[in-house]
Amino acid sequence: MDKLRSLEIFLATCDGESFAAAARSCNTDPSTVSKAISRLEAQLGLTLFQRSTRQLRITAAGQRYADTVRKMIQDLTVCEYELKHLNDSPSGTLRISSAVCYGHLYLRPLLQAFCQRYPAIKLDLEINDLHADIIENDIDIALRTGYVKDSRLVARRLSPMDFLVCASPHYLAAQGAPQCADDFHQHSWIGFRIKETQQLQPIFLPNEQGEYVPYELERTHVTDDGEAMACMCADGLGFAQLPHFLAKQGLNNGTLVSLYPYFRPPQPDNGVFAIYPKREYLPAKVRVFIEFMTASLASMGESTNHTWAENWAPLVSGR
Repeated sequence: MDKLRSLEIFLATCDGESFAAAARSCNTDPSTVSKAISRLEAQLGLTLFQRSTRQLRITAAGQRYADTVRKMIQDLTVCEYELKHLNDSPSGTLRISSAVCYGHLYLRPLLQAFCQRYPAIKLDLEINDLHADIIENDIDIALRTGYVKDSRLVARRLSPMDFLVCASPHYLAAQGAPQCADDFHQHSWIGFRIKETQQLQPIFLPNEQGEYVPYELERTHVTDDGEAMACMCADGLGFAQLPHFLAKQGLNNGTLVSLYPYFRPPQPDNGVFAIYPKREYLPAKVRVFIEFMTASLASMGESTNHTWAENWAPLVSGR
């Protein structure tokens, strides 16, 4: 009997707690199981099971051996699966759920290139800001700003979420630029209402030491749509604190300017995350999508711990 077969019988005996149960699991007979265990014990010079007429009990040495053997077989199984599917062409329908602004501004422009690279993958794209149950709704991967802790899911950060205090050049020309955070009380401010909670997104501004602290400011205008907030800001309706992916287009085309250096919330759930169900084998269509997004963001100056906003020159150097 080969060694791998003996180890499989050994684990079946551990799980079944009897030679008879192991025999049924391995499609053999109890005497074969007994001989395989005795052969392993002889090779190791250890007692793996304490035997009696009523029960079979694993020893401490046997338990340690079982833990090692189980991990080894699991690793071997994963390796074999990956090798068998190494050259498989990713295919099938990929169900993606994305936060609204990120989906429109970052994800959608990349989809044509993704589909050209993987023509056998069909997309089912859902755009909303609701944190729906990914598993219950049969979603392959969700792109979310922040994440909900769930042991059934993997949350992989694609980038931080950096915020910039923005205004239009026309607004600054007409109203002047604030000299300190307290001056914002004399200016118009565009607030963002979070749809799920109906709470206003807090505002953080740098103090005299350049450290960002929360400020209580009256919002002149309020919206629950991120793109609308960025457009209202570019149209000169006031200041707005915009996530980097919302501010990027306006800053690049000159319809927005950033007053201060970027602000990055310190919480561990800050960022843009790719969220997908935890499973032993990640489907090829999900794996290549994550790889594609990671590479695409890298070309835009973004990674797990970095965004382009870190290098953007503000009007006021606060740090």
